[in-house]
Amino acid sequence: MIKIKAIHTPSFWESVVLIVGIVLMIGVCIIYFDAVPHLPILFSILLLIGYGLLKRIPYRRLEKGLVEGAGAGMSAVFLFFFIGMLISSWMMSGTIPSLIYAGFHLITPTFFFAIVFIVSSIVGISIGSSLTTVATVGVAFIGMADVLGLSLPLAAGAIVSGAFFGDKMSPLSDTTNLASSIVGVDLFEHIRNMGWTTVPAFILTTIFFGILSPNVNTGDFDEIADFQETLLGTGMIHWYTVIPLLTLFVLTIKKMPALLTLAISSTVAVLLSFLHHNYGFADVLGILFKGFVSSTGVQDVDKLLTGGGMESMLFTVSLVILALSMGGLLFTLGIIQSFLGRIEALLKKVSSVIISSAVTAIGINVLIGEQYLSILLTGQAFQSSYEKVGLANKNLSRVMEDAGTVVNPLVPWSVCGIFISQVLGVSTLEYLPFVFFCLLSPILTIIFGYMGKTLTRIS
Repeated sequence: MIKIKAIHTPSFWESVVLIVGIVLMIGVCIIYFDAVPHLPILFSILLLIGYGLLKRIPYRRLEKGLVEGAGAGMSAVFLFFFIGMLISSWMMSGTIPSLIYAGFHLITPTFFFAIVFIVSSIVGISIGSSLTTVATVGVAFIGMADVLGLSLPLAAGAIVSGAFFGDKMSPLSDTTNLASSIVGVDLFEHIRNMGWTTVPAFILTTIFFGILSPNVNTGDFDEIADFQETLLGTGMIHWYTVIPLLTLFVLTIKKMPALLTLAISSTVAVLLSFLHHNYGFADVLGILFKGFVSSTGVQDVDKLLTGGGMESMLFTVSLVILALSMGGLLFTLGIIQSFLGRIEALLKKVSSVIISSAVTAIGINVLIGEQYLSILLTGQAFQSSYEKVGLANKNLSRVMEDAGTVVNPLVPWSVCGIFISQVLGVSTLEYLPFVFFCLLSPILTIIFGYMGKTLTRIS
């Protein structure tokens, strides 16, 4: 995005008015009218085109900016399609069901909240979706906490913390892939680099939930047993189903490109699925495109095991293309350059660049309530600033996740905040103090940035 040359130099205040106008338009549409972000972003693109035409900029030049902006995300688009196929192939091979089944074995009355956090993390990594994790195993855990007479806000905090840890660190997650792709960082290099802040946050969160867990000796764990029994009944729980996961790990260690890694792991998973399913070639193609559909008859389990496919990525892909197109116009019209140019004097130190980008990611979440835009806009705006102070792009992608992805569920009017509060029956403000992982992540990334620790310089 930083390679797009500005063809206009607006004043600082023009840039501020346009940015504030876009933020308000998107925020009002999402928060008050419950609209998907696609339409307000499209309206913002029209606003920017109108501004450009008023400045007598030829439409063809504006159109070129749109195309260049969208082109910056083509690597992410292809990666998203392979993620969709990987999820559906891991479903049909039994890899994801087996990981979830193994995770449920950890549930005991002792250290209940800590174990809920860990199991939610395992499920989150397995399926790469925080909201799906919350809507399935999260509902089971909140029901168990209610039966045991435990704090529901604490239980919700453990569920959300684990779900977003999994979402953040899973190679299947669309936000993880988006953050790495938007600044041109290899997916698995991005995940490894996030470990510097994520692992300490995970350990501290586990300790906090362990301390806060009451000593419960009895309770109704029948719901977990039902989950396990239903999973076993699918006929997909086998030792060999971990082979696609091991393949993914081995290829990652060998630093194979993410797209090829996902493609090979998906192929292995499809081949393994024939050991316990009699799929036809047409069935496989249908599942890879439309996703896997579970038919156990148990609603919660079917919801958990249904998903994936290229088609499931179309919402994200269309959002990415629109947002990047808007970013292309913002750079073409010189709006981002004009805005950053005024505050550039404040962005000469490594610490100030990291803190500013983290605050920006948090601010977009608070103002707009949309984690995708938080990642996209922060990455577009600060990539050049990171390069100027000699920081590698993977530092920025880490900040985009630490202060973007995991902050969204903490905002009551955000997409994630509204969804989680409705599904778990616990308001955002009630569970907010106990979502330790999501609270610690931005704090740690700012502290490490201020201290200059765990940062990678441009070689």
